[in-house]
Amino acid sequence: MVGAIVHQLTRNLKDSDIQDSAFAPYFVDHTAGVYPTAASGFPFSAASMAVTGDPIADLTEDLAAEQKARVTYDNILRLSDDPDVNDAIKFLRQRELVHFQRFGEAIQLLREKLDQKNVYAMNPAIDL
Repeated sequence: MVGAIVHQLTRNLKDSDIQDSAFAPYFVDHTAGVYPTAASGFPFSAASMAVTGDPIADLTEDLAAEQKARVTYDNILRLSDDPDVNDAIKFLRQRELVHFQRFGEAIQLLREKLDQKNVYAMNPAIDL
């Protein structure tokens, strides 16, 4: 969604719009194509998706990812003055809040299924 917004905002740029802007270094590498990167410039990679196979660890990671996405959307809203962009970002931000709540509920349900004496909330079915 954010990539589509960036595309809509940049697809009609003129050379003069690009030359003296902060967008120029990006344009040199990617033209106006959408290349998923963090604001710091690091490209998206599947390596950023941490999966351990432990449901508590994985759901906690999911919670963190939702919060990080929410913070990103909060920061975009602080910088944007475009009402159409803001409406889309507010929708995405609300979706992150709902996802966070659902992952939190999933952790609670999982903990209820685990051994209540296990203070580390790991799966007692794993015999070490």
